[in-house]
Amino acid sequence: MSVSQYPAGWDADRTRRLIDHYDGMSDDELAAEDDAATEERPGQTVITVPSELLPAIRQLLGGHKSAEPGAAPDGRSTPRPQVS
Repeated sequence: MSVSQYPAGWDADRTRRLIDHYDGMSDDELAAEDDAATEERPGQTVITVPSELLPAIRQLLGGHKSAEPGAAPDGRSTPRPQVS
């Protein structure tokens, strides 16, 4: 039995399409996507923290009800690139 090197739902083809998606974007498009990801949203805050604190922060957030990937406190999902 082999162990997949990809997360559930992912494979080499999907990974390649995601890479191609970002490789095909201009610097301005990439910057706009970064800006959109950090827009203010009710109930959310974006901060910069020292890297050595990330394990403790991830552990704290892992137990929070909105800690599902892409979940926001108001139940909305954060935008994700369309890769199918």
